[in-house]
Amino acid sequence: MKTLKCQPVITIALVSVNVVVFLMCSLDGGELYDRGRLDVFDVLINGEYGRILWAMFFHSGMSHIFNNMLILFFLGSMIERELGHIKYGFLYLASGIGGNLLSLWAKVVNNDISGSLGASGAIFGLDGVLLAMVLFSGRRMENVTPARVMLMVLYSLYSGFTGQNIDNAAHVGGLVTGFLAASVMIFLQRGRHRRNLTG
Repeated sequence: MKTLKCQPVITIALVSVNVVVFLMCSLDGGELYDRGRLDVFDVLINGEYGRILWAMFFHSGMSHIFNNMLILFFLGSMIERELGHIKYGFLYLASGIGGNLLSLWAKVVNNDISGSLGASGAIFGLDGVLLAMVLFSGRRMENVTPARVMLMVLYSLYSGFTGQNIDNAAHVGGLVTGFLAASVMIFLQRGRHRRNLTG
């Protein structure tokens, strides 16, 4: 299967938007954080459903955004070059939304009124996308094997569950969403390819 050669413009755009939003939040005294964080009251009671999307572009501090954007840039660039801009952008946003939906569900179940924010759910989704690619797509990527991807996923999950103030539900939701959405996309593409060969 031929690898798509493209510049990671969506990844660069995502990193840029996250950095700009972070800088804006650092200058406005926290008002944007109040409008963007993900919490049960604002989403489910006030009907501010846009927070399910907006929350993935907010970060709580310098180390939070630095770590997320570093992973996003390198992992996202690799996946975007393999899949192309549209598929990659869809999978990233779908993973972030899936992660935030599971986060909301967990907050409801646990009577958790705290707010959360960050791109981690979407980034964990990229881990899931990469895992689906190495397992099902037949693509060969240099130094990327199923065992290495699984190790990366397990280490990321371990780091989350042993850390403090981390929305692990968003991580798991993003990971599962990215894996399932990419798997469906890969199998549909393979089905179309087989029909084209036999047709």
